[in-house]
Amino acid sequence: MGFLRLASVCAVVASLGVCSAAGAAERPLVIGSQGSFFVGGEVKAVTPPPGASALQRAGDITVNQMYVQYQIPAGPARRLPVVMVHGCCLSSKTWETTPDGRMGWNEYFLRKDRPVYLADQVSRARSGFDPSVMAAVKAGTTPPSALPNIISATHQLSWVLFRFGSSYPNAYADEQFPVQAADELYKQMIPDLNAQLPTPNPTLTNMAALARQLKGAILMGHSESGFFPEQAALIDPTDIRGLITIEAQCPANLTAQQIATLAKIPTLVMFGDHLSDAPTMIVNWQTTFEVCNAFVEKVKAAGGDAQMMHLPKMGLRGNSHMLMQDKNNLQVADLILAWIDQHAERKAH
Repeated sequence: MGFLRLASVCAVVASLGVCSAAGAAERPLVIGSQGSFFVGGEVKAVTPPPGASALQRAGDITVNQMYVQYQIPAGPARRLPVVMVHGCCLSSKTWETTPDGRMGWNEYFLRKDRPVYLADQVSRARSGFDPSVMAAVKAGTTPPSALPNIISATHQLSWVLFRFGSSYPNAYADEQFPVQAADELYKQMIPDLNAQLPTPNPTLTNMAALARQLKGAILMGHSESGFFPEQAALIDPTDIRGLITIEAQCPANLTAQQIATLAKIPTLVMFGDHLSDAPTMIVNWQTTFEVCNAFVEKVKAAGGDAQMMHLPKMGLRGNSHMLMQDKNNLQVADLILAWIDQHAERKAH
């Protein structure tokens, strides 16, 4: 029955020209342009602590800027850019080549004629953050209690939290994540400094600013950043053409006005498998899914175009929290691409 559902899904998206994961890498990849830039950032005056090195002098620094790398397909066709933002303890590497060496979503979306913009969250990877408090604690002018909490997820926690299996290192029988390459995923995991960021999180403001800069974009978030697209839209919905939330915790206390604002933008929420099987460690996945499903229904009740894609119900079983890296990641991508064409692109044009 699951195979039949998947076949019917592929029949639908094939009519849109996007159910062609097989052979996607057989053609040369042609890129029209590529590059990188920063979005946002603020200037802060700093005074070096006593005993600082010669490199540390009084002056201005830029903090909280967001690094973005992009690739734009060749050809004149105008398709909505897709901005992909990673989750906790990760970077935009999330969307690139999978841990076992297969094509990632950034390349696949590009091959499907979508401009792709990969952003590193503020405080992560190539993006900036404010180091002032750390310097002040080191100098003894600020107590150590002022230091922010830095998250670094262990292999064992990630295995269960990301739903590779109910206990480390045992995998679910139908697990789609390539568990033999888990060590390569662990190399992608880096310290998370989000706890020291101001409110609102600068990444949210920067995402909204990026959509304006691109004169229209689809924002996609995953896990920690999963609801960032909606939060960015609540700051400034200008030029945000679609909201894609993947495996995130959705707030249950949004106001009627906030729901009304989000209802103006097509919204897709997606979850993988084993939500009720996973032990409750930090996240209760079944409850998280139900809260997000309630959010989708609220947006629909407000007249919005919102959809929940629960992959097992669509015939795709065994998907983990890292579904963009799972063995069937391109099939999952096809579902998102079809949704973009049917909802975000159609409304934009």
